[in-house]
Amino acid sequence: MNPQQTPFAALSADSGASQLSVSQLNRLAKQLLEDCFPAVTVVGELSTLSRPSSGHWYFTLKDDSAQIRCAFFRGRNRLCKINPEPGQQVQVSGKVSLYEGRGDYQLIVDSLQPAGAGALAAAFEALKEELRAAGWFDTDRKRPLPERIRHIAVVTSPTGAALQDISSVLQRRWPGTRITVLPVLVQGDQAAGQIAEAVRQANALVESGEQDFDVLLLSRGGGSLEDLWPFNERQVAEAIYQSQLITVSAVGHEVDFSIADFVADLRAPTPSAAAEMLSPDQSQLLSRLHLLRGRLAAAQQRQLGQYRDRLAALRKRLRDPRQRLQEQAQRLDELELRLQRHWRLGQGQRSQRLKAASRQLQMLSPQHQLQRRHSELAGLEQRLLRASQSTLKTQQQRLVYLSQRLRSLGPEQTLQRGYSIVTGAQGEVIRDAASLSTGQALQARFARGSAGLKVASIEGDKEKSAGTDQ
Repeated sequence: MNPQQTPFAALSADSGASQLSVSQLNRLAKQLLEDCFPAVTVVGELSTLSRPSSGHWYFTLKDDSAQIRCAFFRGRNRLCKINPEPGQQVQVSGKVSLYEGRGDYQLIVDSLQPAGAGALAAAFEALKEELRAAGWFDTDRKRPLPERIRHIAVVTSPTGAALQDISSVLQRRWPGTRITVLPVLVQGDQAAGQIAEAVRQANALVESGEQDFDVLLLSRGGGSLEDLWPFNERQVAEAIYQSQLITVSAVGHEVDFSIADFVADLRAPTPSAAAEMLSPDQSQLLSRLHLLRGRLAAAQQRQLGQYRDRLAALRKRLRDPRQRLQEQAQRLDELELRLQRHWRLGQGQRSQRLKAASRQLQMLSPQHQLQRRHSELAGLEQRLLRASQSTLKTQQQRLVYLSQRLRSLGPEQTLQRGYSIVTGAQGEVIRDAASLSTGQALQARFARGSAGLKVASIEGDKEKSAGTDQ
């Protein structure tokens, strides 16, 4: 703290003097303590506990060599979960102050719990997070309570108040519910092992058929975190997690939560609340029974009235049996006529279907099919013959035409017109006079006969010959 901001500096600035009254000194000391000290947590032995009618608690916290007065005011001690006793090791949290009236240095307490509760709380949170991550608290594995609960296995202390609360609630709400107590310690070092073993024993009894438990209830009354610690042990949580029986946890008061509460299928805030959850309300069921009984009586009256009306109608119809017989006879005649009409109509329809089937059968008979195929074949033969004759005639005419053209273009036809074909000694056709030489022997072919020739002179187209020479 800055010296310029201390209560003493402020006092000097205000009064200009260094003399203080006792009240001023105590007030300044109180202010100094409260301003300079943060909230503290102190562990020690509780002694000289005083609880006046004002509701405040006053006690001394000490160790082997020192002590400090403590004030635990009513607004805060109402939240305390334990009933402290002198000689008990406790852990208190609060702020340092000073009681001005006596000048006593003291601790204003905000919370009080057994010594070591902080470590227990840390262990509680660590195990809770571990089991939550493993899925032991998942809602999808929580099982609903049976519709009817006849037999409850209760794991608790046989002498505790929790069992008395459960029994009284069940006796009041539904006396027919059976209770089997599996006695265990609910506090101390051996409690967790006994509780876990009792859970396994209840499951084994059901599995072997020795018992018919519907639900397993774990319960104890309120207490400090240390008192409730057996229900926070891993072995108890594991036994509950593996239980085939539906489990209900009712440990402590409504503000208390245990690991067993999170693992169990259902958590009840108190043992009494658990008993109410596991039993129907007898008075409500009786009221509902009376209501249903009234509804049943009303339904019976309505049904009887309907039967009376029906009986009266039947009696009215039976007053003249002959009229009833006449109506039935008329009905019989009508049905007979309808049957005859249907029979005749059916006969006509069947006859028409038979004729149609006969015609279709004739059309599909092998003889009819063969005749139709013969007719089709004869028609095809005629068409083939006509087509062949037409094609042959056309080809003959084309052959005559081509023969005539061939003859008109052939060398014989050219010779007939007075021309001749001149060939050389090798039979080559002479087409150009320029290729001849004087005295060369030639052969000339005429339309009729041939003659040997000898070139006496050569006369040709000079221009053409010149073009040929080039």
